Amino acid sequence: MLAASTGVICSSIVLPFYSLGALVVPITEEFGWSRAEFQLALLFSTGTGVITAPLVGIVIDRLGARVVALSGLVGLSCALVLAAFQNGQLWVLYFVYTAMAFLGAGTIPVTWTRAITSIFVAQRGLALGIMLSGTGICAITIPQLTVWLTSEYGWRTAYLGLAALPILLAGPLVYFFFKPTTNVEEGSEAAIASEQGMTFSEAIRSYRFWVLLMSIFLVYIAMSGMVPNLIPALQDQGIPAQKAATAISIFGIAVIAGRLVVGYLVDKLWAPGVAAVAISLPVIGSLMLVGAPGFFIACVAAAFLGFAAGAELDLMAFLAAKYFGLLHYAKIYAVLYAALALASGVAPMIFATIFDVTGSYNIGFLFGAGFFAAGALMMLTLGKYPAPAYDAGTSDL
Repeated sequence: MLAASTGVICSSIVLPFYSLGALVVPITEEFGWSRAEFQLALLFSTGTGVITAPLVGIVIDRLGARVVALSGLVGLSCALVLAAFQNGQLWVLYFVYTAMAFLGAGTIPVTWTRAITSIFVAQRGLALGIMLSGTGICAITIPQLTVWLTSEYGWRTAYLGLAALPILLAGPLVYFFFKPTTNVEEGSEAAIASEQGMTFSEAIRSYRFWVLLMSIFLVYIAMSGMVPNLIPALQDQGIPAQKAATAISIFGIAVIAGRLVVGYLVDKLWAPGVAAVAISLPVIGSLMLVGAPGFFIACVAAAFLGFAAGAELDLMAFLAAKYFGLLHYAKIYAVLYAALALASGVAPMIFATIFDVTGSYNIGFLFGAGFFAAGALMMLTLGKYPAPAYDAGTSDL
């Protein structure tokens, strides 16, 4: 779990996402790009993830999660090194962020969650929550680290510092400790659960699959549009970059809280109901950001957003395993993740474009509130858990 959590911190979806906000102002000011042009880079990164995620699911089923994870960590480090040598041409920016997703494809959550769901059954929700808390740790530390490296040594050094993390921090832990196939005993409850579930074609014919996919898409349009733009939004109000990064750190603390609280509750209660409550909190947070909120209000809003972000990703893994089983989990989760990746890619650029056109993020925050509300309501339509034949975990509720 420690190795997997560190792998999440250093993944191609998390590391570029949480470092981007701290790089917006210095890079756009140096090269004269608009914020929308710069943040469009995430679309190339996560858009590539839309294509590669299903392929990763297939490769994991054939080669195993460990090989896929190690190759992805090395590839992501190489791509981040390339980012330090941008020359002011937008196509180079988009190329290196595409490379982050392509070369680092093995680090996406499907790799880590496949291992955890195959080992843990009765307390799967809590295990996923603990493991995916790596995203919260990343949100706490990476913006602060990126701002500090940029202010002291420049943004190019910041990229090099980020490049060191996958290969030097996560690499050794994953190499020595991430061996999921050796932790499942033949004939055990976990082994039996791994052989049960829907096929991929059965899953995509289920209305629950599309409800879950659309809910994820709407929530991540809102979340991914607001979080990378929070630092520049606060800087526009005259708040220093380092202090603005503190709001993202509070977001990260709330992510961890959301992971652990929701992970514990879904093992005990009906998971879609827990999800609906958690995803409703950022409706309040989004509305709090409308106007010109002070630093304290912005931090409270960031906490509401973070708690929901902490809930959604591990809920996606838990609900995919619960409703569709583990037989074709990697393929099913990979397609759900592709929806998340697409939303995460287009949202920052959309929100930045709203700012470039209106001079304010207010309209984006209002849209975000509506998307969160819709995503929460959709969760309530998932209904009862399927028969235990698809899952050996928590009994039907």
